[in-house]
Amino acid sequence: MVLSIANLHHNVAIPAKSLFNDEPCKIDYSNIATTVFCQPNIGTVGLTEEQAKSEYKNVVKYCSTFRAMKHTISGSQEKTLMKLLVDGDTDKILGAHMVGPDAGEIMQGLAIAITAGATKTDFDSTIGIHPTAAEEFVTMREPVPS
Repeated sequence: MVLSIANLHHNVAIPAKSLFNDEPCKIDYSNIATTVFCQPNIGTVGLTEEQAKSEYKNVVKYCSTFRAMKHTISGSQEKTLMKLLVDGDTDKILGAHMVGPDAGEIMQGLAIAITAGATKTDFDSTIGIHPTAAEEFVTMREPVPS
C-alpha cells in the first residue's frame, strides 16, 4: 500500500496537535479510505462485506461491473467493479469498494459521505456526473444476492 505525503502529514499532525498543542483529538479509524495504487487501482472505505455481515443483520449489497466509455471506443476489454454495502434496516452506507481507474480519488469522496452518515437514499437522490465512473455509485438501484 502506498501512503501519500498528505496522508502521512495528516496522520502525524493529529497526534502532534494532541501532544504538543494541548488540543486533544480522537482519530476515528473506521472509515479511512485506502487505495492500492496498482493497475488497476483497488480502493475501499468502511466495512468489508464480511465485517458488515458479522456486525449487521440485514446487509444489502449493490454491485456494478462496466466498461468505461473510453474503453468501448478503443476496444479495450478493461472493466471497473464497484460494490456498495448498506444496512437494510437504517439505509446507512456501511462500505464502498472499487477496482478500476481513479479508485483513490473516488474513495476519498465517498469517505467524506460515509463519515457524515450518508444513506442509500442520499446516494440515490444525487445526480451523477456523466460520463464518469463515480456516477455508478449513485445509480446502483437493484440489490444483488449476497
